[in-house]
Amino acid sequence: MQEQIRLAEASAKTTAWKKFGPYLTERQWGTVREDYSPYGDAWNYITHDMARANAYRWGEEGLAGLSDDQQRLCFCLGLWNGQDNQLKERLFGLTNGQGNHGEDVKEQYYYLDSTPTHSYMRMLYKYPQAAFPYDDLRATNAARTRQESEYELLDTGVFDENRYFDVFIEYAKAGPDDILIQISVHNRGPEAATVQVLPQLWFRNTWITGYDDHRPKLRAVGNAAIEAEHRDLGRYQCYYDQPAELLFCNNESNPRLRRRKPKARHYYKDGINDYVVNGQSTAVNPHRHGTKAAARYPLTVPAGEAQVIRLRLSQPVHEAPFADFDQLFALRKQEADEFYDCIQENLADADARNVQRQAFAGMLWSKQWYYYDVSQWLDGDPGRPAPPKERLIGRNSTWRHLHNADIISMPDKWEYPWYAAWDLAFHCLPLAMVDGDFAKQQLRLLCQDGYLHPNGQMPAYEWKFEDVNAPVHAWATWRVYQMDRKRNNGQPDTAFLEAVFQKLVMTFTWWVNRKDRDELNIFEGGFLGMDNIGVFDRSSPLPTGGKIEQSDGTSWMAMFALNLMRIALELAKTNPNYQEMAVKFFEHFLYIADAMTRGGGGQFNLWDDEDQFYYDVLHAPDDSRTRLRIRSMVGLIPLFAVEVIDDELLKTVPEFEARALALLQRRPRLAELVSRWEEPGQSTRHLMGLMRRSRLKSVLARMLDETEFLSEYGIRSLSRHHLEHPYEYHTDEDSFSVAYVAGEAESDMFGGNSNWRGPVWFPVNYLIIESLQRFHTYYGDSFVVEYPTGSGNLHTLAQIADALSARLSRLFLKDENGRRPAFGPIEKLQTDPHFKDNLLFHEYFHGDDGHGLGASHQTGWTGLVVRLLKKV
Repeated sequence: MQEQIRLAEASAKTTAWKKFGPYLTERQWGTVREDYSPYGDAWNYITHDMARANAYRWGEEGLAGLSDDQQRLCFCLGLWNGQDNQLKERLFGLTNGQGNHGEDVKEQYYYLDSTPTHSYMRMLYKYPQAAFPYDDLRATNAARTRQESEYELLDTGVFDENRYFDVFIEYAKAGPDDILIQISVHNRGPEAATVQVLPQLWFRNTWITGYDDHRPKLRAVGNAAIEAEHRDLGRYQCYYDQPAELLFCNNESNPRLRRRKPKARHYYKDGINDYVVNGQSTAVNPHRHGTKAAARYPLTVPAGEAQVIRLRLSQPVHEAPFADFDQLFALRKQEADEFYDCIQENLADADARNVQRQAFAGMLWSKQWYYYDVSQWLDGDPGRPAPPKERLIGRNSTWRHLHNADIISMPDKWEYPWYAAWDLAFHCLPLAMVDGDFAKQQLRLLCQDGYLHPNGQMPAYEWKFEDVNAPVHAWATWRVYQMDRKRNNGQPDTAFLEAVFQKLVMTFTWWVNRKDRDELNIFEGGFLGMDNIGVFDRSSPLPTGGKIEQSDGTSWMAMFALNLMRIALELAKTNPNYQEMAVKFFEHFLYIADAMTRGGGGQFNLWDDEDQFYYDVLHAPDDSRTRLRIRSMVGLIPLFAVEVIDDELLKTVPEFEARALALLQRRPRLAELVSRWEEPGQSTRHLMGLMRRSRLKSVLARMLDETEFLSEYGIRSLSRHHLEHPYEYHTDEDSFSVAYVAGEAESDMFGGNSNWRGPVWFPVNYLIIESLQRFHTYYGDSFVVEYPTGSGNLHTLAQIADALSARLSRLFLKDENGRRPAFGPIEKLQTDPHFKDNLLFHEYFHGDDGHGLGASHQTGWTGLVVRLLKKV
């Protein structure tokens, strides 16, 4: 299979098939890296409207774009409908202060296909024929409260009567440096309509920093080609199959952006925009050279018809660049189909195959080049004005070691043009299904120098690297290792496993030293990615003083310990010295389990005997403790701390087995607190977990209750019990409450741009499913519980895991009426032939009806659906 051959060649570094890819973000404006304000006002320092005139320091952006893997040479789509006040070159959206539920993209676009080497890619952008409603979207959302829904592009009416263009952009590689580009513009409206298509080519500005003054160059070759010359990349030709007006300017900021006078005949970054939209003939270089260029194609597209533009960006020189274009395009499409036919060989349903393939496409399109050197960002560049001195003690000032310049899997190309540690860990499981080497490389990346802090902390995200994400990296490493071994016919990549393990030991130690304040094996951690799940902001000083002893923080650490123990046992098969490390993490797990049950120092525990559930505990300055009786996901996370090992493995690690048994005999109390691993279960397997059988059944009874956690589409993040019974906490000065909210947040905690008080989130649901499967491998078919609770129907844990997988998958699949729950009540999405089979993978989903919420294109961890569809 040709795509697998390309993957092998890329892995062996014999052919650079991944040199070019979708590594260009859809949004660089409004990001931390480009913010040079004194006090970190990233959302306002460079806005969407400023972006067209601003040359970026740390990266580039562009609609449906492509770049090389160091983002030196960039390509994107430009459009103008003759109505807008600017070219459509980048995605528009609201920043955190503009949206009634935080930042949000306000566009309609879809990632439809991609192979892992990007030998074939396809994307769809829907462009209105009327003026894009920028002001309406800003004003209407600003006027809405948090209790109201968001005002989306579809709500504005610009797609009424289908008066829009479907613009498909496709890429196919003839070779690693030879890329075919096809732009197809479909008029879906009732009348002929005009649009200008402006494919753009430019170089990232690397010459204004003062480190390197080399200026690459673009120049016209007749009217049907542009030559691009770069000292490091070499020389490329961009061929056009139809002669066009070629426009040139420079990728340099227009001084008017900062209220300074532009120089005459300098042809700034917004020159092409000003020439096309405003008719400023002096805005582009008449000599037809520069560092940014576009070919201008005015099209009139009849109703219901399409027009096609073809380009070829190539290092090899072609005498007839379009002679084999159609043949090569068809071949790459066929090879993409063959590749996914192999991946989906056990998935018969055509709709499920479509959902899965688009989920893969979203994840592969979201691979981006990410560049950030914190020391240079803090201190400034020799060729640019010095940054304000306030930043030296501000955001990320303690992360001077961080230097990132890599292709990274992003949660999203708009809302999140940056990586997030726990998001990335979840991404790697779906990615491992199509590109195991890339998944492993991503897991290694965050453990490398330039990422991992010297103290062992893993970077959270660029807004605040010192924040703390849930420690799931070890879990993802172990799972990807297992998948990779299976794919390679049992051949393990122990070098990968060992390299990541060594660094994760440092991260575990950081957690123990920094997040166990009283050294009692009860952990904090703050919000841990679940923004507003608690009654207080868990990442800020509490209004009561004191701290929160976290059920989730402590459980994540128990899971972390078990993950590292299991990895050490695997490494001990070939290096017996790792048995000692396995014992270390086994012991850590036991002490954390003890603390979960008996509390720090035996004073208070996180398990509530009355409610039969786990809760966070508020530890006040006077040393009093109060259980925060909120039935939320923090009480389900103890399920994740479970591991099953069998006698065959124990035979290979006799020192571990002997020392573990000795520890349990020496500390019998520890053995009593967990499901005792020394008692063989199903097929001589042994269980390590935070819960005994009775506690497991109690937690599952709540989790599988449709009046509490169980929804039609997965496990809610907060029990529906709190709809009628909000949790309230009162201090002398204030009152706080948590109520079930099935949809968008009604609280402004963490900016109000995500909600863990009711919606269904994929990552934790996926971990619940995996945990149930592991419990089943130990208990077998003899362990049954009611599903749903109160139904009288008994099911094994494996059957329940499959049923939950089906519920989550149903979010995207057509029901018996042809409707997809994730689309909600939007009729155009549900029934229009040009919308209904194009998928969006939202950040989270309504806890009652399942419609998509939050970031609309966060395939990231929602891409985990590709692992569940096989259960349908």
